[in-house]
Amino acid sequence: MTTIQMQPVPATHRAGPARTPDRGVRLGATTALGAALALVTWWWATGGGLGDLGGWESGLTSTGRLTGLLASVLLLAQVILMARLPLLEGAFGQDRLAQVHRLVGFTSFTLMIAHIGLIVWGYAAGDLLKAPGETWDLTVDYPGMLLAVAGTFCLVMVVVTSIRAARVRLRYESWHLLHLYAYLGVGLALPHQLWTGQEFLSSTARTVFWWTLWAAAAGSVLVWRVALPLWRSARHHVRVTSVVSEGDGCVSVYLTGRDLDALQARAGQFFTWRFLTGTGWTRGHPYSLSAAPDGRSLRITVKDLGDGSAALRGVRPGTRVLVEGPFGRLSERVRTRGKVALIGAGVGVTPLRALAEELEQHRPGEVVLLHRFTDQPLFARELDTLARERGLTVVPLPGRRRAPDSWLGDGIGRVDDLTALRARVPDIAERDVYVCGPEVWTGLVRRTLTAAGVPDGSIHTETFGW
Repeated sequence: MTTIQMQPVPATHRAGPARTPDRGVRLGATTALGAALALVTWWWATGGGLGDLGGWESGLTSTGRLTGLLASVLLLAQVILMARLPLLEGAFGQDRLAQVHRLVGFTSFTLMIAHIGLIVWGYAAGDLLKAPGETWDLTVDYPGMLLAVAGTFCLVMVVVTSIRAARVRLRYESWHLLHLYAYLGVGLALPHQLWTGQEFLSSTARTVFWWTLWAAAAGSVLVWRVALPLWRSARHHVRVTSVVSEGDGCVSVYLTGRDLDALQARAGQFFTWRFLTGTGWTRGHPYSLSAAPDGRSLRITVKDLGDGSAALRGVRPGTRVLVEGPFGRLSERVRTRGKVALIGAGVGVTPLRALAEELEQHRPGEVVLLHRFTDQPLFARELDTLARERGLTVVPLPGRRRAPDSWLGDGIGRVDDLTALRARVPDIAERDVYVCGPEVWTGLVRRTLTAAGVPDGSIHTETFGW
């Protein structure tokens, strides 16, 4: 097996506890969203919205306008969340940002459906039997409504396929393609409000607000999801140098390029990769770095879990790669304590292995890696080298999951998760803990860590799967 040469991490890559104002960014983003929702609600109320609630028909229409305004703000906020702004990505982290994305997405969709139903019901004079005919009249007679209907269908498709029961039945590639329709849905659903909505056109301040919000959403996508990845890919000219089997269905892909140190990638982070091998290259796949970046090369290690990951085994040296990133908060930047525990399941050990390599030279026991695996551990030789050269303590957790409510393998015995964890890392409550694995498994680990007394701010997680 080919192994990567262990080298000291450049001093510019080393950092102590995170000093960036992540908490301030999170507070600022939440406050800005709340202020925007409050502002449009105030404009609705002072524009006659409250007075219209006195009548049945006018009340339906007025409430429909309010739900439409709130849905519009949240839909545009959703686009900004999808744009992967580095400031938000670094402050929230992938897992927390995904939770916010899910909450904002379903809330905005619910409000949009309520907006449609209330407006139609109100225009039908409160008579549900007239609603179908009124729906047709609104669609064909009002400017932009045909586009809005098409956008609504796109958003319905995205929301339906985002429900967990539907996601598990879809290939990642299919889900990713369908999810891109969210951009089209928002782009088609909102223009009718800019053209005809009185809440958008009744004052200069409102018009400026809405067009500014629109421009911010569209600009974020164009800059951070399109222009920047293309520019970085052209500048760094990333190419595959070799593909090496790691066993247990995993392969490592070694890559090189120009001025890779300018990417400012950190161990523990991930990129979205597009390998230019033919069909399917437009669908990006998020893979974590499995070795600490040294400014000259990158490495990812991927398990065969789908069409995209399976195809990597056949990628040829010299293949060009489009990269988007780096992303993720699972790095030393967020470290707040001297001692660290790394907990990974299966291929989830990849970012933790890279992080263990990048951490500054440490005394034995200062950094502990707990690796849960079923058949054979990943990176066994490399972890042995890290143990000898960097003082890493490796604690194997072998066996299949022993129970649905346990994150440990059956090789641990009958002891409960909390007791097993404390037996292996007695001072776990005094450590920063990095966790990477499937979503449900990671949740169980977090539950045990909380019970062990680890503060929430010292638990840093990243889940894989989609």
